[in-house]
Amino acid sequence: MKYTVGILFLAGLMTAGCGTTKRSGEGSSASGNLPGNSAIGENSLAEGSYPQQLNRELFAPVFFDYDSAQVRPGESGKCEQVAKYLKKRKAKGVVLEGHADERGSREYNLALGEVRALAVRDYLITLGVDATTIQTKSYGEEKPSDKNHDENAWSQNRRVVFAIY
Repeated sequence: MKYTVGILFLAGLMTAGCGTTKRSGEGSSASGNLPGNSAIGENSLAEGSYPQQLNRELFAPVFFDYDSAQVRPGESGKCEQVAKYLKKRKAKGVVLEGHADERGSREYNLALGEVRALAVRDYLITLGVDATTIQTKSYGEEKPSDKNHDENAWSQNRRVVFAIY
């Protein structure tokens, strides 16, 4: 799926009416904050309701190409492993944490992280995972896994992390 239009739309929504800009570590975007949105689902992830015990080490993250929210064919096996695990009910659910590299505005990167998380969510649902067990959250550029400023670092930062609870 192409998400460029969706990213631009989300970025526009996020910047509309903003008087101040939060910087590093001061916020994130959670799709669950929009209950009733059929593209996102009913499973709310409001601030303060984030699951306490999350395991981010069980599965490798899904990595993305620059400015893309498409799950690459080489990354789909990671989603399949998570789907198998969740369908066996070895966990209550998963939070898909979307990330972006540092290039682009903070608002754009938050939107891109969200759309990446939603792309992985959609794929998990097509694999038979119950949509009510999946939540999404975007950190944009705020939590890089590699703090360097080169292509190798950026490629590691464009990811969705599986936070199992």
